[in-house]
Amino acid sequence: MFPLTEENKHVAQLLLSTGTCPRCIFRFCGVDFHAPYKLPYKELLNELQKFLEIEKDELVLEVPNPPPKKIRLQELEDGIDGIDNLSQNGEGRVSVIEDGSIASKSSNLNVCNVCLGILQEFCEKEFIKKVCQKVEASGFEFTNLVFSVSFPPQLSVREHAAWLLVKQEMGKQSLSLGRNDIVQLKEAYKWITHPLFSEELGVPIDGKSLFEVSVVFAHPETVEDCHFLRAICPDCFKPAKNKQSVFTRMAVMKALTKIKEEDFRKQFPCPPNSPKAVCTVLEIECAHGAVFVAGRYNKYSRNLPQTPWIIDGERKLESSVEELISDHLLAVFKAESFNFSSSGREDVDVRTLGNGRPFAIELVNPHRVHFTSQEIKELQQKINNSSNKIQVRDLQLVTREAIGHMKEGEEEKTKSYSALIWTNKVIQKKDIEFLNDIKDLKIDQKTPLRVLHRRPLAVRTRIIHSMETRYVDEHHFHLYLKTQAGTYIKEFVHGDFGRTKPNIGSLMNVTADILELDVEVNHFIVEVPICTLNSAKVVLWWGGH
Repeated sequence: MFPLTEENKHVAQLLLSTGTCPRCIFRFCGVDFHAPYKLPYKELLNELQKFLEIEKDELVLEVPNPPPKKIRLQELEDGIDGIDNLSQNGEGRVSVIEDGSIASKSSNLNVCNVCLGILQEFCEKEFIKKVCQKVEASGFEFTNLVFSVSFPPQLSVREHAAWLLVKQEMGKQSLSLGRNDIVQLKEAYKWITHPLFSEELGVPIDGKSLFEVSVVFAHPETVEDCHFLRAICPDCFKPAKNKQSVFTRMAVMKALTKIKEEDFRKQFPCPPNSPKAVCTVLEIECAHGAVFVAGRYNKYSRNLPQTPWIIDGERKLESSVEELISDHLLAVFKAESFNFSSSGREDVDVRTLGNGRPFAIELVNPHRVHFTSQEIKELQQKINNSSNKIQVRDLQLVTREAIGHMKEGEEEKTKSYSALIWTNKVIQKKDIEFLNDIKDLKIDQKTPLRVLHRRPLAVRTRIIHSMETRYVDEHHFHLYLKTQAGTYIKEFVHGDFGRTKPNIGSLMNVTADILELDVEVNHFIVEVPICTLNSAKVVLWWGGH
């Protein structure tokens, strides 16, 4: 059943005569159900012709050729400069314009003066197939997708002009048309294309999907349509560092809500002029949202930093905990990059023992995202076999929300350490036994000299909850401590030239130094949902040092 009624006839005739395509006519007539938009272009024209009782030779808009057989699609691997010729030799011809994009030259297509061809060529099956070919060639693993489009901002100006025209004509019949009564171009486009994408790729369209396919359109011929708005509403067009142009869609929409109708009509034609060419496709891009891998690591080396140690551009040590773990994850997940985080950090010469320190790695734009529990176990084993400096346990896929558990309360946790202490004076077992009786000792620590270049100068109060000693010889003993998180253990031992008070040296009236330090990591259990990639629940061994 044709969606327009006798009440719509005058508006449909007006828009058609001024160069508007059938689908945009539906939008201005408030057709808000999907089926009519999905009809093939030729069928739409025929139905509209019957409805308006127009002879074929009187039609302003003719049936377009099939979409161009060659179109420039951005090479996902090589950036914007790549050009991919998707097929060869077809009826539609293409030409390269100055900015390097490809525009079609369909000889007998009159381009819609409102959508600039978006609802003509670019929602037909042939174009969808070309996009899907690019998606399939991208190498991403996905079971659903979200489809997004970016239209030229001047489309909003043209739609506004057409709305003012229709509004004026309807006013003559004592009818009204609100701006919100018009079906949005993006909505209509998705109504048409979403089923086509699902059918072609065999997966559902899901707005919550982590895999996104985006298409960016441009129309160089009409790029100056928006410029008059800047002179009238300069406050709406302020430069932004991350924007190439001030004429963003949001800025244009804001200006259109401010400008008076009479001022708009003086600056822009109503109806808008018909362009010579349809939009161009600047890029088709695929991207996958980040996935997160978490676990715990033990560090057994006293010559390994947690993260790459680089000073003034010079690398000090050849590897790090971060790299020994993430290099394997990058390769297996086929990710572009990563971000490493952990619950605290240890110095390069400090070992991390016990159950290991919690860590998480964000993998950016991964191409592979689905793994069985067995594959994750094998990945963990591969990491562990690659180096004797670290070991990883409890490796698993987790959600972004679960990472918050790792950071929550980091400064409130109690941490355990073991240290080998040296003293300049000869000591006996009885000289260290009093340390065992000290509980919840408050100390004041001025920012240590060794970290003053990267930490603000401040005095921090910390608590030494308990100490336990084990005598070794006349100049050495083992010290086991439980402290508040954030305590500088080395400075508590040697005093840092009096910047930490009291300290082991002042308590024993000796000069003391620390020869070896180990973090003894314990844990408590926190149950969190694993990443939706694998719907289950797992136990993460967060916190509780």
